Amino acid sequence: MRTTIPSAAGLGLKARHYHDIEATRPDIGWFEVHPENYMGEGGPPHRYLTAIRRDYPLALHGVGLSIGGDGPLDQAHLGRLKDLVDRYEPGLVSEHLAWSTHAGVFFNDLLPLPYTEATLERIADHIDHVQEALGRRILLENPSSYLAFEASTISEPDFLGELARRTGCGLLLDVNNVFVSAQNLGFSPEGYIAEFPLQAVRETHLGGHSTEPDGLLIDAHDRAVADPVWALYRHVLELIGPVPTLVEWDNDVPDWPVLFAEAQAAQALLDEVMAREPRHALAG
Repeated sequence: MRTTIPSAAGLGLKARHYHDIEATRPDIGWFEVHPENYMGEGGPPHRYLTAIRRDYPLALHGVGLSIGGDGPLDQAHLGRLKDLVDRYEPGLVSEHLAWSTHAGVFFNDLLPLPYTEATLERIADHIDHVQEALGRRILLENPSSYLAFEASTISEPDFLGELARRTGCGLLLDVNNVFVSAQNLGFSPEGYIAEFPLQAVRETHLGGHSTEPDGLLIDAHDRAVADPVWALYRHVLELIGPVPTLVEWDNDVPDWPVLFAEAQAAQALLDEVMAREPRHALAG
């Protein structure tokens, strides 16, 4: 059973595609799941995930740890995450630079936070706590942004770079999030990439975004990857070489052939880079 994640294209595993994957055993590098969907003890979700895990490397991408929250981490949630890590031996474990809980209340969203020294110290402590509990390094993902805090004193790339330096965590560079944030806040996505601590990137994400009537972009994960995001992804690969790349499509999920075609498009770009560089694999 392979535990390392190859520098190849992967997909988010969806329940509606279990049977397609079992029947066709597609030529795809890996799958990623939200651990919160598998924190029960058993049942069909675990039966299918166990079967797929026998044939493919797996990554866990958390959405509920609230690593940027003001309060202490939820120890019960962290314990369930540790059980999943031990059970499925994922090649990579990642979380978001965001918060989603406050005073015992869970908000079904990934909420932003100001980039200050106090925030940096708190999140670094949380990352240290998570990595110690899991016994492994995690990756932290850059968010999609719809506003900027006046209180922020550190740029987002520098903030993420300092977290990686202080904790030893890796970074998950979500290319669509960079594009969405750049359009919403009026900065250059290429300029953001130029400032990003690319040496710490161990995974990239791609996804589709929607456009509101007022022009605001939403990281909706409900459609195909947009052409300018593909172009930005190619730019990233030219700078850092091939890395594990996940195509996210979480809402209005299409039939398997449509989703698989998105992964193949990402793989085609990776193959161009791999033709110039040796293939490698990364583990958490």
